[in-house]
Amino acid sequence: MDPLPASLARPLVSAPALLAEPGGDPARGPRLVDCRFRLDDPGAGELAWRRERLPGAPYLHLDRDLSGPIVPGRTGRHPLPEREALRERFRLRGIARDRTVVFYDDAGGPFAARAWWLACLAGHPDAHVLDGGLDGWRAAGGALETGAPSAPVAAPPWPDAPPLVTAVDADTVLAALRAPETVLVDARARPRFEGREEPIDPVAGHLPGARCLPFDGNLGPDRRFLSPEALHDRWASVLGPDPAAAICYCGSGVTAAHDVLAVVAAGLPPPRLYAGSWSEWITDPARPVARGPEAPAGP
Repeated sequence: MDPLPASLARPLVSAPALLAEPGGDPARGPRLVDCRFRLDDPGAGELAWRRERLPGAPYLHLDRDLSGPIVPGRTGRHPLPEREALRERFRLRGIARDRTVVFYDDAGGPFAARAWWLACLAGHPDAHVLDGGLDGWRAAGGALETGAPSAPVAAPPWPDAPPLVTAVDADTVLAALRAPETVLVDARARPRFEGREEPIDPVAGHLPGARCLPFDGNLGPDRRFLSPEALHDRWASVLGPDPAAAICYCGSGVTAAHDVLAVVAAGLPPPRLYAGSWSEWITDPARPVARGPEAPAGP
């Protein structure tokens, strides 16, 4: 069997490990990429990046760079970009397919995980998330770059490559609802899952039969990911004997990527991701909606 690409074998990297890498040609070292974002203030992450950033890091904006165009009444809030457009956006930020790339944010990893998952979808073999993000870098003694960021030098065009992860659409999810053996996992907080609160989307609730595993349960009190063993304990029994057949979703396909990342960090195969997620699902009133606690796992 072929060895796993580094994107799936070692999806997380610590700041001390990055800082301990030997020097050499900086153009061939890991490309650090800033993905900071706030859903309640979409310009805040980019503004923070302009003030200070990890050395040489370009910026990827969730709405502009890590999402496709919104079609009212059809798509969710962060539609999946076309793979060709995605590769071009990465290339223009200086992200080469043959160079290690490390994404980071300052929120426990959901936006960096979205970038990692999209890089895997585009076939990047060596993509990672900085565990602990910006705070972890600071705590490890890493320097920050300040002042106006320099414009990135575009990387060579990416060759087409098979995806390392799987995206599914609403029709696939609808079919999964008729197959009770398919595990559905919701990454949102429990009040939103149960429909008791819905601060973002116009309809509250969850996919019928889904389990609720909020993404922040993948993290410890220090906002770093739990150990691989602890992540395995959290996920293995939920996903069952075939984790790759499970489907993760959230509000718009962002925090679900964090759950996929956690599963991979646990040493399990990546589950599928419903990229449109809840905000797309509810655009069709004929699609079923459940509210209240999750259904029992079995009879």
